[in-house]
Amino acid sequence: MIKDAAPAASGEKLPPTFQDVIMNLQRYWASVGCVVLQPYDNEVGAGTNAPATTLRSLGPDTWRTCYVQGCRRPTDGRYGENPNRGQFYYQFQVLIKPSPDNIQDLYLGSLKAIGIDVAAHDVRFVEDDWESPTLGAWGLGWEVWIDGMEVTQFTYFQQVGGFECSPVPVEIAYGLERLTMFVQGVDNMYDIVWARGDDGVTFTYGDVYLENEREYSAYNFEVADTEFLFQEFADRETECLRTLRADLPLPAYDSVLKCCHAFNLLDARGVISATERMAYILRVRTLAKACCASYMKNVVGMDVDTAELDALLAAVPDPRAKAVEEKPANIVPAHPEPAAGCPGSAAAADRSERAFEFATIAETTDEEA
Repeated sequence: MIKDAAPAASGEKLPPTFQDVIMNLQRYWASVGCVVLQPYDNEVGAGTNAPATTLRSLGPDTWRTCYVQGCRRPTDGRYGENPNRGQFYYQFQVLIKPSPDNIQDLYLGSLKAIGIDVAAHDVRFVEDDWESPTLGAWGLGWEVWIDGMEVTQFTYFQQVGGFECSPVPVEIAYGLERLTMFVQGVDNMYDIVWARGDDGVTFTYGDVYLENEREYSAYNFEVADTEFLFQEFADRETECLRTLRADLPLPAYDSVLKCCHAFNLLDARGVISATERMAYILRVRTLAKACCASYMKNVVGMDVDTAELDALLAAVPDPRAKAVEEKPANIVPAHPEPAAGCPGSAAAADRSERAFEFATIAETTDEEA
């Protein structure tokens, strides 16, 4: 439903919209030197799980990024009836490696960038260390509270995938709905003004996502096919190992997150016992740690202990060998011989001949038509 915005009193400045908050944070962190990424295109339970944070936290290279991430937590669904809790929400994620000495000041500056007068509010850093059992990760950190409302998680990563983080990166994870509720002074996330046009027409968070919340809550709790999800978990687990056997940790990590989402849906459907739950978490953690080990070895190029990874993959056939056997004879190699693009090379001549043949066929077809 589209609503007309209530006119502001004379001289009164309207608070930033949901998308204003996002764009102001993007501009602010971009000015600090962060790469502004677009959301990772896979289901994640938190912005931390995206590879731009999890995998890029590893290794010695400098990395600075910020991005919005849609997050799915099926068991948190409330059919749109809870004012500040849902199965889908947005995080604004910042990761800087190594952590700068003035990171707390930079964070407070980001609050000012979205219209929060830090001096006029009670901003507290409440100790709250972070741990992710499924990622084999943990860090030292704080929750940030403004006037009693938690709006941000602030974490210095110590370990990811079982590997020590050196240098230590810092993660700042903003809860965008809560932050905007505070800025706009509303107590229901569906009343958040998402966008406001120059003509005064507004769209609320409810206009954009309330129906999604109702339908996905019903799907997560009542409809999702559990037999399919059990099979998907098993298939993705196998695919992750196959992909790691080919030394491709990034696409392998995609499968880890697919396993996580399948598990979360099964949990929402209530078909996993407490004992099974721990077993599934251990299976996901094994995959996540294997991806991190492969990333450290094959991407970062560090000499790390890969004994667990090697043992995990020992019985997995190399998919590249099978691909070579099955490759049709008429497929052009992905990596042709050196200087293949140079005039006069065999490959260039072959491409020219095939292009001439194609053009001749096309002309003949046109004439026949």
